[in-house]
Amino acid sequence: NLRKLKYVDKFRPFDLFKKHCKEGKLPNYVVVEQRFFDLLSIAGNDDHPSHDVSEGQKFVKEVYEALRGSPQWNEILFVIIYDEHGGFYDHVPTPVEGVPSPDDIVGPEPFKFQFDRLGVRVPAIIVSPWIEPATVLHGPSGPLPTSQYEHSSIPATVKKIFNLPEFLTKRDAWAGTFETLLTRSTPRSDCPVKLPDPIKLREAGANEKAKLSEFQEELVQMAATLNGDHRKTIYPDKLTENMSVSDAAKYVEDAFKTFLNECEKAKQSGADESEIVDCANGRSTPPPSSKNFFDNVLSCITCNR
Repeated sequence: NLRKLKYVDKFRPFDLFKKHCKEGKLPNYVVVEQRFFDLLSIAGNDDHPSHDVSEGQKFVKEVYEALRGSPQWNEILFVIIYDEHGGFYDHVPTPVEGVPSPDDIVGPEPFKFQFDRLGVRVPAIIVSPWIEPATVLHGPSGPLPTSQYEHSSIPATVKKIFNLPEFLTKRDAWAGTFETLLTRSTPRSDCPVKLPDPIKLREAGANEKAKLSEFQEELVQMAATLNGDHRKTIYPDKLTENMSVSDAAKYVEDAFKTFLNECEKAKQSGADESEIVDCANGRSTPPPSSKNFFDNVLSCITCNR
């Protein structure tokens, strides 16, 4: 659970990520998040409609160039991954054979989905000076005959690279890993230092007064679990009912600040770092006793804000 006090200091602004790149101070594992709200002051760069996709490409360019200019470049494996396919037709059938449910949870009626199949393919780009140019990877060679590359391949690969003791679920134990891409005996020296500037595709500015997308509503509802609003009667639907994009962006930012302030108070009061701050009650609560994968690997999550 990333709300544990031990992880609070791992959430950093994007500018600090770039500073750490320049200084060669990147931790072993970093997740860089996009901006999900499109504002006049700072554009959304998450490639969700109706955001300008050129902003998303500028974001990729900025992250790549920060990594490429780092003294740690020869230690970098940069993974660019999408969580959706964009709604386009895919001629490749979705895999259904031998796909394990991650945790045996079954969905509600009437479908009772068992999470035992994969979805439509999504783009994945893997960048490293240890990969040969123009490499295309179609499918894994294991660990099982039915294994596929999918999102769980990321924690599975991290586990393998860092020799971590256990998997998160049965799904990442099954997923193919991509460390096999790192085939060179010496790092490439011809990787471009700069990428071309993306062409702006949208002439109009951000519509800050627009209604929220379903995804943005979910972001607000997630933020409500940080500031305690999830315990109010307006949660979840009434909370976002009349929100605009600019309202939601401010709400999420304020909720996170509230959570950080409560975490700081909990630290000062001597709370254990494994506890979770409950803003609704103004106190920290002990977490479940089991340790998970991210207790061992998580080093830094950088917010692009």
